[in-house]
Amino acid sequence: MKDVINDYSRYLRLDRGLSQNTILSYRQDLLEYSHYLEQNNMQSYPEDHFQITNFFAYQDQSGKSKTSEIRIFSTLKKFYQWMELIGKIEANPMAELDAPKKAQHLPVVLSMEEVVSLIESPDVDKPLGIRDRAIFEVMYATGLRVSELINLTMDDLHLDLGLIKTIGKGDKERLLPIGKTAIKWLNIYFDKTRNDLIERYGDKKQVFLNFRGQQLTRQSIWRMIKKYIAQVGITKDVTPHTLRHSFATNLLANGADLRVVQELLGHSDISTTQIYTHINQTRMKQVYEQAHPRA
Repeated sequence: MKDVINDYSRYLRLDRGLSQNTILSYRQDLLEYSHYLEQNNMQSYPEDHFQITNFFAYQDQSGKSKTSEIRIFSTLKKFYQWMELIGKIEANPMAELDAPKKAQHLPVVLSMEEVVSLIESPDVDKPLGIRDRAIFEVMYATGLRVSELINLTMDDLHLDLGLIKTIGKGDKERLLPIGKTAIKWLNIYFDKTRNDLIERYGDKKQVFLNFRGQQLTRQSIWRMIKKYIAQVGITKDVTPHTLRHSFATNLLANGADLRVVQELLGHSDISTTQIYTHINQTRMKQVYEQAHPRA
């Protein structure tokens, strides 16, 4: 089998003109596959897809990442196509197989206790602490993306109606309900922080301003969240998107319709929203295993 790999490597170099690093990567995948076959008493490359399926099952059991499995699958697909082309095999077994699917990583979400701890962490005796509290309240109340939050303008607020307007991805406009608690902290922020910044630095259309009266950036929101996460001792890998994830997950956990959550988040495809149902299922299983006497 090693001779076949050497022939294939020459083909990749001379006929395909691939780089040495790419060829080495292909060789490594093929040597790994060949080693598995030899361990299972096979002296040639199988032409039935069952043996290849067993190989990928072995990869799973060995803890191989999905990214690596997808790469090896691509290598084997090209390798078998070449062997079919030059007549080393009569049929290509890879044609019978689907590529491994990339693992779907569930986003980090905060429990209700952690959400409350984070939201209440800013020092509201300080003007910027009031601003930060208002930011957290709005993010959790509406599920806004960070880009939507920092671009929110005073004209987008319709607090008397309990609504805010935002422009999301693809320049799609949506109206979002906003709760009484977030409205209360927005008004406190206007009275005790924003009005003072405007008097000192001039009027700005953005709702949330930094200490120089300028529009906040994504980086400043990131730094702010990291500071408060460390302050309250949450050890999860929290990002500015985490409050948005927590907003959606907790809505669904409390009975919200998936289509409604899709509209609130501004997802064009409901499959993007469905990931939050997987999070709830994961939580449900954990609770079951911890609480059920015969789990």
